[in-house]
Amino acid sequence: MFDLFKIGIGPSSSHSVGPMRAAEMFLTELKQKNQIDLVVKVEVDLYGSLALTGIGHATDIAVLMGLQGEVPDEIDPAAVAGKLKVIREQHQLFLAGKRWIPFIEKENLHFHRKTFPQGHPNTLRFRAWASHEADQPLAEATYFSIGGGFVIQEGFEGKAIEHPASAVPFPFNSAAELLKLAEENRCGISQIAWENEKAFRSEAEIRAGLQRIWEAMQACVERGCRNEGILPGGLNVRRRAPSLFQTLSERPEANMRDPLNILDWVDLYAIAVNEENAAGGRVVTAPTNGAAGIIPAVLCYFDRFCPESTPEKIQQFLLTAAAIGALYKKNASISGAEVGCQGEVGVACSMAAGALTEVRGGNPRQVEEAAEIGMEHNLGLTCDPIKGLVQVPCIERNAMGAVKAINACRLALRGDGSHFVSLDRVIRVMKRTGADMSSRYKETSRGGLAVNISEC
Repeated sequence: MFDLFKIGIGPSSSHSVGPMRAAEMFLTELKQKNQIDLVVKVEVDLYGSLALTGIGHATDIAVLMGLQGEVPDEIDPAAVAGKLKVIREQHQLFLAGKRWIPFIEKENLHFHRKTFPQGHPNTLRFRAWASHEADQPLAEATYFSIGGGFVIQEGFEGKAIEHPASAVPFPFNSAAELLKLAEENRCGISQIAWENEKAFRSEAEIRAGLQRIWEAMQACVERGCRNEGILPGGLNVRRRAPSLFQTLSERPEANMRDPLNILDWVDLYAIAVNEENAAGGRVVTAPTNGAAGIIPAVLCYFDRFCPESTPEKIQQFLLTAAAIGALYKKNASISGAEVGCQGEVGVACSMAAGALTEVRGGNPRQVEEAAEIGMEHNLGLTCDPIKGLVQVPCIERNAMGAVKAINACRLALRGDGSHFVSLDRVIRVMKRTGADMSSRYKETSRGGLAVNISEC
């Protein structure tokens, strides 16, 4: 639950949250070996998608902040610009928040745009020296940012799962196993997720954590509806959420004449979150930053427009979404650089569809069907951000994903849960589709909309 939903900073979970965490891991290793006070020089190498879209995704900034000891869930987004200015003007970096060392970006931070490592398309390497004259580094480590803010150190791939399945009372590796557990125990999918979470923390801690996530989502929506201006990066994309919020709020009676007006609110919630993400604000990775608006939008829709909404139902929504997201994380990918945007927006849509179905009274098979519909109609979705920015088409894509999730829920609730394609099968197909997809359409900005900006 709390691995999939992380409170972090925009604009990208794999390209900013992940690299910042990787820097934290490297510093931690230096501290554990009592080497941190010996370091006089650090170099960072970015490969694959991190190199190709790193500037637009603020990978460079995330790495610099991480080397200064910042962590994604605690960093103040408003303070980043000031700290970055000091590094770039004084050519010094406050290593681990302890002491200054020389750092010139063009000499110490390298973008290897033509190198695609075998381990993962999001690869970065840190090296630290105890002497400016030394040929060999004091320490070095390579990391893979595998999506959703998850990071694996090279050589430790087999130890990536922090919580072994054997430690939980209801382990599952597939949707079929999850359905069987729910039916045998005559409970919803959220209850299975709840019991498994209890293996690692108290009920009070789980409730507090869920509430913290929900509050962070709501706060992000509110900021997005309030903050005006142009998004950074050079595309001159104007924030739309504030004006849309004002329009929808000013004449509620007139808006009620349109039976589809609720969808405008859903669009607003999703756009507000992703404009905040694009601006480097605080968001909840759900399950990635690029798709961070879908689950909050659908959850806000449920909370504000559905009579079934209660605080307990909000928590059930998040638990169900996490159980579905775990299936994709384990059996496929949530990395746009690995499988395209189907692994981000598609997975978020699937998670939201299934979760909404449970809290609206659907049985486990209807939940599984809604989740399957949510992904089936996102298969093949490419990741082709213009100028490497998480703006076009990413912001609108979240609005579309949220609406798809709601419709998938409605389709599932109109049936009895019987359907032709299983969730497990669609997850396998999504993984294969990602493997077949050209790298041009997997967060490299070398294909699709990213290379047709003359008309935009």
